[in-house]
Amino acid sequence: MMVRQQTKLVTVGDVPIGANSPVALQSMTNTDTRDVQATLRQVQQLVDAGCDLVRISVPDAEAVAAFGQIVEAAPCPLIADVHFDYRLAIGALEQGASKVRINPGNIGDWERVAAIIAAAKEREAAIRIGVNGGSLPKHILAKYERPTVEALVEAGLEYLEQFLAADFEKIVFSFKSSDVPTTIQAYRLAASKLDWPLHIGVTEAGTTWRGTIHSCVGIGALLAEGIGDTIRVSLTTDPVQEAKVGLEILRSLSLRPSGISVTSCPTCARTPENLIALAERFEQMIAGLAGQARVAIMGCAVNGPGEAREADLGLALGPGKALLFVRGEIVEAIPIERALERLYTEVIRFINAKKD
Repeated sequence: MMVRQQTKLVTVGDVPIGANSPVALQSMTNTDTRDVQATLRQVQQLVDAGCDLVRISVPDAEAVAAFGQIVEAAPCPLIADVHFDYRLAIGALEQGASKVRINPGNIGDWERVAAIIAAAKEREAAIRIGVNGGSLPKHILAKYERPTVEALVEAGLEYLEQFLAADFEKIVFSFKSSDVPTTIQAYRLAASKLDWPLHIGVTEAGTTWRGTIHSCVGIGALLAEGIGDTIRVSLTTDPVQEAKVGLEILRSLSLRPSGISVTSCPTCARTPENLIALAERFEQMIAGLAGQARVAIMGCAVNGPGEAREADLGLALGPGKALLFVRGEIVEAIPIERALERLYTEVIRFINAKKD
């Protein structure tokens, strides 16, 4: 049984982070923030994919003005991502940001950070101190020579002292590296020293295939240890894919309701039909369906009937046909060309019965 680290409660808009709150899922838009309608469409897509929070880059004054319009129509609290110019962070807060992310390595001296804190305090917004291995403060990098685990954590702890001196505690921390072992070790060290919420992720993880693996290993390892209050999967692709991967990570650790989960075997010479195509097609068929069900699509008699019986619904394939299982019982032998449609009908029926 996983025991989550107990952290302070920080609210971001109406989303609680830390304490006993569910692990929050977030992603980041990649539209031009100045294009209000395009950005709003993507925010909605991310929420539909499971995000609780969405982060938006605010690179200039024009983006600040657009950010305010986006906040007014957004279906979830928004986080402003700001680098280099502290005035953009203040502007985003004035426009309604529920949280701003600042980077200790590039936001400027303490007077500038203090001005951001004052603006956040006035509006009861949160601040994420987002330490990144690729942009550490110069004096930290000079001390450690490279972005070590200790360097990442020290950069965050320096800011904590200053924030507490300013009587500001709505803080979330992150300690990201593109190197998975460094990321894991940095968060472990941070968790041993901090009781503020931790936003976890592997930064610049890579393209969909490689980045998904890196993120699942890094984020999954930390969540399995009870570390992490909010996550973002970073992929070089459509951010909706980030949300889908993040949601599945949470589901795999029972940190989110499972939704419709599909178990399928890896195939072998005993598989009489094209199970790969069938399983992929069925996942496309159920995409977007709301509800919870465990579905198994298995390829042969070795594990097929057993797995299908353990699921709520399942197919066990044979030559030219499939056995349909419902709640562990065989109910029908179906020609293979109609098997998926028949299974889909039973999934809908099962979901509706649970609602009743």
